[in-house]
Parts: sequence; structure tokens; C-alpha cells
Amino acid sequence: MAPDESIFKSLIRDTTPYFTYVLLATTLGPFQFGYHLAELNAPQDVLTCKKNSLEEASLSSSLPQCIPMTTAQFSVVTSTFTLGGFIGALSAGPSCNKYGRLFTMRMTTASFILGSALETFASNIPMMCFGRLISGLGCGAAIVVVPIYIAETAPPREKGLFGAFTQISICLGILTAQLLGYFMSNGSMWRYILAVAGIIGLAQLAALFFVPESPKWLAERNSPQTAREILHKIRGHKADIEAEVKAWNIDATALDISEEETLLSAPPGSHPAPNPKASSSHSIGIWDALIMPAYRPAIIAVVAVMFTQQLTGINSIVMYSVSLLSSLLPTTASLLIVAVSALNVLVTALCAPLSDKIGRKTCILLSIAGMGTCAVLLALGLLFGVKILAAVATLVFVASFAVGLGPVPFILANELVGPEAVGAIQSCGLAANWIATFLVSQFFPIVDKALGGQGKVYFVFAVFALVLGSFIAWWVPETRGKSGVEEVWGRKEARERIE
Repeated sequence: MAPDESIFKSLIRDTTPYFTYVLLATTLGPFQFGYHLAELNAPQDVLTCKKNSLEEASLSSSLPQCIPMTTAQFSVVTSTFTLGGFIGALSAGPSCNKYGRLFTMRMTTASFILGSALETFASNIPMMCFGRLISGLGCGAAIVVVPIYIAETAPPREKGLFGAFTQISICLGILTAQLLGYFMSNGSMWRYILAVAGIIGLAQLAALFFVPESPKWLAERNSPQTAREILHKIRGHKADIEAEVKAWNIDATALDISEEETLLSAPPGSHPAPNPKASSSHSIGIWDALIMPAYRPAIIAVVAVMFTQQLTGINSIVMYSVSLLSSLLPTTASLLIVAVSALNVLVTALCAPLSDKIGRKTCILLSIAGMGTCAVLLALGLLFGVKILAAVATLVFVASFAVGLGPVPFILANELVGPEAVGAIQSCGLAANWIATFLVSQFFPIVDKALGGQGKVYFVFAVFALVLGSFIAWWVPETRGKSGVEEVWGRKEARERIE
């Protein structure tokens, strides 16, 4: 990109209608993640039989209007989703490396459809938990494979911008669930909120039949010619793709022959064997990445950032904010959360180019500082009953998250390790993310109650922000503008000094 060229001009030039379609179809997976995170927030009191509805309306149904639950039981229902997400995240890395990015994304839609159906027709806690578990499997896999797919298909100049679409889609899913919850937390209409996710899953399954496999993955599986054709289709047939193809480190002459032999010898429907010349090293599994010293710094960095994303408290707002704020704002809590979700989408979209301008690490540290400060202000607002302080702190808390901790963690793995280990590192990072999400979803209401309520738990989140932010400032390298993994970790400069 020329120095004087704006990101928006570059975006218009590099983005084709087909890539836009591919982006929208694939990011329905992260949308589902956000939707399922927030779907039980607004209707919590109606679903658990604490209230008939937020607006005292009801809808007759052959199924029970509500499922009686205690606070602890509701926490289990909520956190079961994270258990499924943890399993899905661990399995997605090996799956997308072995069977392809597209196959793995299609498999996630089965979880979205089945899980949503079980949730919608649940008549008891075990069935609701099982539905949430199945939905979590798809969501956990989706937020591993979709960022990898986007990183491999997005125009090179705007990888940071398009990488942020994972978080934008998550935010849109949260907003949609909160908005439906505001209008449909009546009687048994909460079931329709849960059913919407299944309908979206069906739509995504249909849309993915017109989405191609990642060209980079195909090139690494002895199909360079097919990869080039797909990349031309994504970029536009007049686009110059030679620089991107060269970045794959593929010996095109040798592999064209290899591809012909593979097509002649392989049985129909089989996957091509890995290409040993496609990259500098073979594909790395999760266990290999964990035990190999070369990948340890990247694993620590990605896991630390993923833990920070959750342990600074964002999902306490997404999952429990209506019940948390209802004592202070009994008539406007639901509306405030819809506004917060809308602000999250807006700020995430506006800040999407920011990581390409000021750097990934800078965005993360600004985000942590803002969230830590607002956590203290929110705690004080709830503790002393200052409504305007609590409301403003909630809004700025979410806006701060959108600046860096929301979008940046999903693109870090692709920039901290080589392509041979991206799937493994992304799985490790997202597994850590799901563990942290489970801790927040399961123990937030318990810790809040143990501390006497009134928002004191947000002092705990402020401490996490201080400790984890300090570690990230010390350990995690900046990746913006770096030409490769060796430069990111300073190995290139070290080698040059030795020579």
C-alpha cells in the first residue's frame, strides 16, 4: 500500500463482490458464537420461572412456559456451552489441517442446527445443557477455523482489517440476541430466540456450498493450480496474484506435475496428501507445539492474550448484565444492554483498521487499560448507587474491549508462528479462551454473591487487568509491519548480529 493511500481506497480496490460473499458466509460461524453467548441474558428471569416475563406477557405452548432453576443451576446451563466450545476448539485445529478449512466450517453448521433444536424444545435442565453443549462444539470450532480461513483469503494489505470481522460478527451475534431478547422475553417466546440460531445454521450450510476451499491449504496439499484458480476467483481475474503465490513458498513447476499425478492416482473424494515442499516444515500438531521449545513463546503469548480477553470481564456484561443492573436500573437495564451491544458493534467496526495503523500490541494495551479503569468505575457506581456512573462505565467498558481485546487476539496466532503450526497454536489459544469463559460464566454470579453483590466483583476484574496487562506488555511482541515470524521474535536481527 502506498504511504499516502487511505485504508478505504485500498479496501475498495482489493475487495471483490465474491470475496465479500465468502466473508459474510464464513463469519456466520463467529456470529453464532456471539449469539449463543448472549441468548439467555435477557430472558433469564422468564426462562427460569422467576418472572412471568419482563413485560408481564405470556404465550401458550405445549412445552412448559419456563424451566425452574436456581442461580447455581442457571450458571451450569450457561457454562455448559463453554465446555462444548473447549472441545470444539481443541478438535478444530487438527480437523482443519487434515480435512480442510471448508469441511470443518460445514461440520460446525451441524452443531448449530442440532444444538439449537435441542435448546428450543428443552423441557428440563439436562436437555437444555445438552443443547448448549452441542452448540458450543460448533462455536468453539468456528472461532478457530474462521480466523485462519480469513487470514488465508483476505487481501494481504488488509489482513488486520478483515481479521477484525471475526469479532465484528461476534458483536453482531450478541446484538441480535440482546435485541430479540428485549422484545421476546415474554411467556414462552424465549424458545423462538433459541430457534433463530438453528435457522441461521441452515442458511450458513447452504451458503457454504458456494464457498471455495482455502487456496493456501490446497497449495500445501499438492493442488497449486487449483489454488491459483480459486485465488484468481477471489481476487478478480485481472488481479496480480503472483506475490501472494510466491509467499506460499511453493515450487510451482514441480508441483504441477505432482498435482497431475495425484489427480490420476487418487480415488474420487479423497484428500490430497500433504505437500512436503509446500512449507519449510511439516504440519505441527497440538502436542508437538506444546513440547517443542520453538513454539513455546508463541503459545504463552496467545494463551495470555486469550485469557486476558475473558478475565477482564467482558462476558459478565454479555451473559449477566440484565440481572446485574436490574436492581439499580429496574426499568432500563434491558434497553441499556441493547445499547451496549450496538455500541460494541459500532466501535469494533470503526476500530477495525486501527491495528493496521498503530499496531496489534498497542491496541491490546489500550483496551486493557480502558477496561481496568471502567471496571473500577462500574464497581463504584453499583456500590454507591450512582446510576449515571454505572451506565457510562458499562458503555465505555465495552467500547474499550472493542478497541483491541475484541478483534486482535483472533489474528495473533497467524502472525506469531509459521503456517505449519497456525492450527495448533490457534486451538491452544481458543481452548484457553474457553476455559476462561467457563470460569467467568460459572463463577461470576457465585463470586458476586460471595462478595455481597453491588458490583464488588468488578474490583477483581480490575486486578486481573492490571496483572495480565503488565505481563502482555512485557512478553507479547508487536507483529504489525513484520515480514515474518523470525522478525517478530527478533531472531532475524540476532542472526544478523552473529554473522
